Amino acid sequence: MKRWLTAVLLVLALPLAAATRFEDLSYEEKLGQTLVVFVDIDSASLVRPAIEQGKVGGVLIQWGNYSLKQTQELIEKLQKWAAKSPHQIPLLIAIDYEGGTVYTPITLGFDYLPTNMMLSAAQDEESAATIAYLAGLELRRAGIHINFSPVLDVNSNPNNPIIGVRSFGSDPQNVTKMGLALMNGFKAAGVISVVKHFPGHGDTSADSHYKVPVVKASADELQKIHLVPFAEAVRQGVPGVMTGHVMYPALDSKNIATFSRPILHDLLREKMGFKGFVVTDSLDMKSATSFCTISGCAVHSLASGADMILLGRYIKPLSVFQEIAQETRQKELQPRVEEAARRIFSLKEELGLLDGSAEVPAPIEQAYKTELEKISDASVTLVRDRNGLLPFVAQMDGKQKPTVCAVFFAPSRFADQLMSFSKPFLEKGWKIRSYNAALTPRKKDSRRAAECAQGADLLIVTSLQWADKTNINQKNAIHGLIQENKNTVFISTMSPYDIKNYPEADVVLATYGLNKYALQTAANIILGNLKPHGVLPVNLQLPSEITFFGGAHSKTHTPQAVRKSQ
Repeated sequence: MKRWLTAVLLVLALPLAAATRFEDLSYEEKLGQTLVVFVDIDSASLVRPAIEQGKVGGVLIQWGNYSLKQTQELIEKLQKWAAKSPHQIPLLIAIDYEGGTVYTPITLGFDYLPTNMMLSAAQDEESAATIAYLAGLELRRAGIHINFSPVLDVNSNPNNPIIGVRSFGSDPQNVTKMGLALMNGFKAAGVISVVKHFPGHGDTSADSHYKVPVVKASADELQKIHLVPFAEAVRQGVPGVMTGHVMYPALDSKNIATFSRPILHDLLREKMGFKGFVVTDSLDMKSATSFCTISGCAVHSLASGADMILLGRYIKPLSVFQEIAQETRQKELQPRVEEAARRIFSLKEELGLLDGSAEVPAPIEQAYKTELEKISDASVTLVRDRNGLLPFVAQMDGKQKPTVCAVFFAPSRFADQLMSFSKPFLEKGWKIRSYNAALTPRKKDSRRAAECAQGADLLIVTSLQWADKTNINQKNAIHGLIQENKNTVFISTMSPYDIKNYPEADVVLATYGLNKYALQTAANIILGNLKPHGVLPVNLQLPSEITFFGGAHSKTHTPQAVRKSQ
């Protein structure tokens, strides 16, 4: 009864829009509905005038180390500003909640969302859908309507500098299966999913935040690999698609996808039959601004078929709005702007924002935690164990307690996630020594790691690589620790592609994300409390014969056999 009453009160507290018809909006008001600004607690006041004047239709909440209550208060404030606009239309509130590297452990008050690669390693569509459903309820409870997720990029390029564990893997069918599970979970929770980055960012060797990536794949290769997940998502009725700031010469030799009518209209709308709304990736990225100003990029995107324009960070929204309004009129783009604005307006109607009928769900913290533990137990992968070291049994030789040293190479913001690794060892009576070394270690880190390892019965060494960016200092430090210590377990805690950097590591585990749930699972596997069940979602092209573990069974494969098994 109490939860029901709380939900009712929250619904009543939402700002109600005036009885506005789309036809009653001015051209400027329609244009404003297509524009999205970026905000956080510190910068919100900078966009207040644009919101109160009705020049903005949505906001993207940026990550920051603040609580769920603060997130809710920020969104409530933004909606109150929108209620003061001439048309009183509420804002669409969006977020980048996709797991992977677009996440830090303490952000906006939301719990850890497993990386897509971690979900894929667990090979459990039902669990993926469930975690998305539970996460979606939390997003809605905070006042968020749109999640720019899941990533449907097929990570076919091991040297991809930006996607990595954000992808479900290198197999198009697996990416499709797991992506749809996540999409349907968010849908069941009432959250709008926007899949990205169309038509695929997985075969890039450049980061679109800093330069223009070019995918040289043929049209046939794009069709058979990269477009597969997007095509199925469209068939399943996905409401939103985000563009990639990537050039595909086989589809358009002149423009990145965001500025390409052949890609956004001819391919996505006409050939694939997409009926939802198209969102640009952030227009402040270098791959977009290499061609135009923010306002010019917005106009180019609208002309090419985009409906929702992410203007980016650190802009002056009122000034940019005036420039966009002037240029769209000069280029006679009013019909295209009206088409885009109508899609956004209709979306707000469907969400119940215009009549105040949107409901707020009750908290689900315990259910979410239970599902995270289940996914972690299923996803952690034992990539190899050359000499059968695991499960590890310490040779006591008269000692009272065995000792484990755990050296974590990780940013300090992950420190609170590391503590749970010790629990399974403590429960079995082990002595624990640990050291959180810097992501880019210095001499003092290597010295303290060596001191930790000295005399330990077992050494655990973890790496953290975001995508393709091998940290040379970290790599050298790990090489030294592995070479100088006999009983060593190496754990790749983020991108599994870094495993190929350590061919001398006899025992290798992969967690696909640095979080307390996966670390505890890894510890339990090392001690024999759990069997490893995770399956590698990518082709690592390992340089020597390895022992590959999938489920409760293990086989010895050559690299070629491993590739075929994926």
